Amino acid sequence: MTLVRVLFYVMSFIAVSSALYAALSKNLVRSIFIFFVTLFALAGLYVLALADFVAVTQVVIYVGGILVLILFAFMLSGRETLNVIQQQKGKFINMAKVPAVILAVLFLAVIVNIILKADADNLPWVKQSIAQKNEIAPTTLMTENIGINLMTTYLLPFEAISVLLLMALVGAAHLSRKEGSA
Repeated sequence: MTLVRVLFYVMSFIAVSSALYAALSKNLVRSIFIFFVTLFALAGLYVLALADFVAVTQVVIYVGGILVLILFAFMLSGRETLNVIQQQKGKFINMAKVPAVILAVLFLAVIVNIILKADADNLPWVKQSIAQKNEIAPTTLMTENIGINLMTTYLLPFEAISVLLLMALVGAAHLSRKEGSA
């Protein structure tokens, strides 16, 4: 067993177990902070897949941006809301959650069906890639190609996302300011 495979299994275990803990934990603060671990483990998996730019983007955007917005929402929520969340019944499945469980099971059935019916080795673009010997080597400069594409072909969507993130930041700042009593 190679070191890369061992690291893959370790990172996968950390990602899956921390994601499950974040989803099933009743403590909201611990769930938010364990979500940090999940996102960092996913970044580690991206590094193992030779997707260094995606790994850096994962850390900068998700850990640095999205998770900070989640922390803002947590800090701005009232104590009453947090008490209601923690006082919910301890049942894992109750009648209120039945529609969500049914949707999750149906979604899992669709995904399993797609995986079983998809013949990944016989897809036309996979055959063409194998015939042309297109493979990503560790020495390939992917970040340069991604940067060029972001600043030419995908400039408009890139700017639209930046405006949306700026609007979210302004909204969070507006919600967090104290109202004066007049």
